[in-house]
Amino acid sequence: MLVTGHTGFKGSWLTLWLGAMGAEVTGLSRDVPTEPSLFELARVHEGIRDWRGDVADRQAVADAVRAADPHILLHLAAQPIVRRSFEDPIDTYATNVMGTAHVLDAARHAADLEAVLIVTSDKCYENREWHWGYREEEPLGGHDPYSSSKGAAELVTAAFRRSFFAEPGGPAIASARAGNVVGGGDWGADRLIPDCMRAAAAGHEVRVRNPDAIRPWQHVLNPLSGYLVLVEGLHRDRTLAAPWNFGPADEDARPVRWIADRICERWPGPLSWGHDPGPHPHEAHSLKLDSSRARARLDWAPRWGLAEALDAIVDWHGALARGEDMREVTLAQIEAFLAVEAGAAT
Repeated sequence: MLVTGHTGFKGSWLTLWLGAMGAEVTGLSRDVPTEPSLFELARVHEGIRDWRGDVADRQAVADAVRAADPHILLHLAAQPIVRRSFEDPIDTYATNVMGTAHVLDAARHAADLEAVLIVTSDKCYENREWHWGYREEEPLGGHDPYSSSKGAAELVTAAFRRSFFAEPGGPAIASARAGNVVGGGDWGADRLIPDCMRAAAAGHEVRVRNPDAIRPWQHVLNPLSGYLVLVEGLHRDRTLAAPWNFGPADEDARPVRWIADRICERWPGPLSWGHDPGPHPHEAHSLKLDSSRARARLDWAPRWGLAEALDAIVDWHGALARGEDMREVTLAQIEAFLAVEAGAAT
C-alpha cells in the first residue's frame, strides 16, 4: 500500500491506523511539514517504508510507485493551506494539480494496482454561499488558488478515470472530498484548532479571523474511516469509482466562534479568544457537505460527533503536556473511535 502525504497531519493518522491493521505501508512525502509534528511525536515512521520525494516531481512519483508496487494507492499529499495559496499560487497548483496528475499517470503503469483514492477537499465546489450541503454533482470551482486547485484535481481525476481506467480489470479510481478535519497533533498554519493549542501553550489569546464563518467540522478519523470503507468497496464494485463526500452531521456544521468557545471552555487552563479584524484574504462564509451517497451506498456515517472530537483534542494535547507516549495515546484514540458504533454520535 502506498500513501502519499504520510508525514502530514491527516496522512499520519491514516498511516498509523493502517499500520495497526497490519498493512504494509510505503509513505511518500517531500518532508515533515511542521515542527512539532504528529508524524514525529507518534513515531509514525516505525514499521513503514518512509520514502521522500515531491509529488510535483513526475520522476520521483514514478520511482516511488515502482518501488512500492502497491495494490492500493491513497493520495493525500497536498499544499493544504488557503492563505499560503495566495502567497505561492504556483507551488499550490504544482502540488495539488500536477501532483495529482503525476500520481495518476504513475498508476497507469503499476502492474498490481487495484484501487486508487485521490483525496481532495470540500472546497473543490463552486461556493454559492447557500445553507445546504453540496452534493457530488454540484459544479466545481473555487474563488482562491487553493480551492480552484482542488477543483482542478477533481477534473484531472475524472479525465484519467474516463481515459485510462475505464476498462474492467484495471485499477478503480475514486476521489474523496472532506474538509475542516480536526484532531490531536495538528500544527498547521492558519487553522483554528492548532491556533488554539499554540495559544494555550504560550498563554496567549487566540486570534480568530472569521468568527461567523460556518464549516463542516469533524474529527479526522471520521473521513479516514470513510476512505477505508470506500477503498475496500472498490475491490468488489467498480461502480464505486466516483467522487464521494465524507462530511459530518448537519448539526456539526458550526460557526468558528462556536468551536473557539468550546475549546476555551474545555481547556484546563486559562484560554480566551478575540477577533482579528485583518485584513485577510477571501474565504467562503458558509460551507456544508451532503454525504447521503456515502451513507446509502457505503453504509458509512461519522462515529464521533463534534463534542467527542473536541474532547479527544483536549485529551490528546493534555497527554502531550504530561509527557506521555504519543504513539500509544494516538493508537488508543483510534481504538476508542472503532469501539463506537458507526453513526452513534450523529
